[in-house]
Amino acid sequence: MDKHWWKEAVVYQIYPRSFMDSDGDGIGDLNGITQRLPYLRELGIDVIWLSPVYQSPNDDNGYDISDYRAIMADFGTMEDFDRMLARAHELGLRIVMDLVVNHTSDEHRWFVESRKGKDSPYRDWYIWRPGKPDGSAPNNWGSAFSGSAWKYDEATDEWFLHLFSPKQPDLNWDNPKVRDAVFDMMDWWCQKGIDGFRMDVISLISKPEGLPDGVPGETGYAPSGCANGPHVHEYLQEMNRRVLSRYDLITVGEASGVTLEEAAKYANAQGTELNMVFQFEHVGEGAGIPGRFGKWDAPKMPLPMWKAILSKWQVGLQDRAWNSLYLSNHDQPRCLSKFGDDSEEYRVLSAKMLGTCTHMMQGTPYVYQGEELGMTNAYFDDVSDYRDIESINAYNDLTKNHGVPHDEMMGYLKRISRDNARTPMQWDGSANAGFTTGTPWIRVNPNYTSINAEAELGDPDSVFSYYQKLIRLRHENDIVVYGDYELLLPDDEDLFVYRRTLDDRQLVVICNFSRKTLQRPEALKAAIPEDAEVFIGNYAEDDRENVRPWEAVVYEIRNSEFGIRN
Repeated sequence: MDKHWWKEAVVYQIYPRSFMDSDGDGIGDLNGITQRLPYLRELGIDVIWLSPVYQSPNDDNGYDISDYRAIMADFGTMEDFDRMLARAHELGLRIVMDLVVNHTSDEHRWFVESRKGKDSPYRDWYIWRPGKPDGSAPNNWGSAFSGSAWKYDEATDEWFLHLFSPKQPDLNWDNPKVRDAVFDMMDWWCQKGIDGFRMDVISLISKPEGLPDGVPGETGYAPSGCANGPHVHEYLQEMNRRVLSRYDLITVGEASGVTLEEAAKYANAQGTELNMVFQFEHVGEGAGIPGRFGKWDAPKMPLPMWKAILSKWQVGLQDRAWNSLYLSNHDQPRCLSKFGDDSEEYRVLSAKMLGTCTHMMQGTPYVYQGEELGMTNAYFDDVSDYRDIESINAYNDLTKNHGVPHDEMMGYLKRISRDNARTPMQWDGSANAGFTTGTPWIRVNPNYTSINAEAELGDPDSVFSYYQKLIRLRHENDIVVYGDYELLLPDDEDLFVYRRTLDDRQLVVICNFSRKTLQRPEALKAAIPEDAEVFIGNYAEDDRENVRPWEAVVYEIRNSEFGIRN
């Protein structure tokens, strides 16, 4: 397998609005990030992915961009960005920008010009269509943020497409002038010295020919046929030729609706498109067992199903493409609350277990801010505490139009709202967790007094110290990066066990996804030789007979046959 620095790297995602506020206005900013770069250097990560910092009216927390070459005033200035970039590079850290080019803000100059009239030279930069004869929208596509994916423009008697908010009109990638403008903008950032791109919903840029109706009664981009559209690989290969291949970058595409076969094209080993993609099967809610209201009330996925999904991606992309490894990001609830146990008794153990399970797989790991501290869901009791457009729209829609009681809907938000991941970073036990001297834009999680960076940095048993070790082991051991993957005990309902193999070394990873103390299966005990050493584990003492609550232990085996067979 070809070696690359980005395969061996660990990426840390910063949500700038919530990371560190340097000027007391309650909003995280670029100077705050610069201030905290030494913390990230101490953690040991290699790459920082910044959620959008571009100029934006902030309808969707910066994913609605009005100027790709300017910085949102909330976050500072371009001079602040340049200073942050230079300081990061001094510390050996690379910076990845969030590239949002499926859509712009409706306040972007391109769209302002586009909606001036049908004869505007920018008209075809977006997707405009006349309505149906009955005056309804051009097709039945639904927005990912509720309601129709079309908005009527009275001035020109046409509708424009927005797969997300009405303030996020979709660009028309079939227009070569759009591609030219996007590639020119990307090149501008590369010349500034950035180190890569995370590409927002990049799998949606090519719409199906003729824009036909989607699956009746279904909403969102998947039933519309926009995911993995007819020209998406053609356009990404053009992007690669014209921009990406000319720089030493790390690239990851957020690939909504991606399949294994499509991912093998996006992230192919030949390097003609991207380095890797984000797929969502393992963070989806109950694959195959949907709820009445989509993700909001879907049941938790059984562990055997979850293991099978992750293993499908591990094995399916082996030697063909490259995986991204993540459980958390700004669009998900806190992974500790979703997949682990955020009770006081088991929070630290399960945070370490989840980190182990993820970082020992093949792929590039992504750590979301606060994950390395074991931050949890916020569990806000009042809907007024929420800021996320998706959560607020869902609350209004489901309570008013579907009869969901307030208390039930609040339960959904507490469990899965994106705002759970967007509360301020918990730096210390002082007011507002040391995030701001002002009033934070969103409430701080009340548990910051006990869960914060200051308390963990000096503690060798903290989640932070454990993540330092996970990252160091990846940097020092090729087997963690490049070893083959094999799932063991696939039907076990509590244990996730897998093996990594490279040359004469093997790692056996055992993770308990329960509060139960489990006797080790005989096949598993027989498979761990007496001389096998603990590579890493979240309990101080080794126990070869049992797997303890939320335990993670990795054994290293050299020159030994591993006896377990499925």
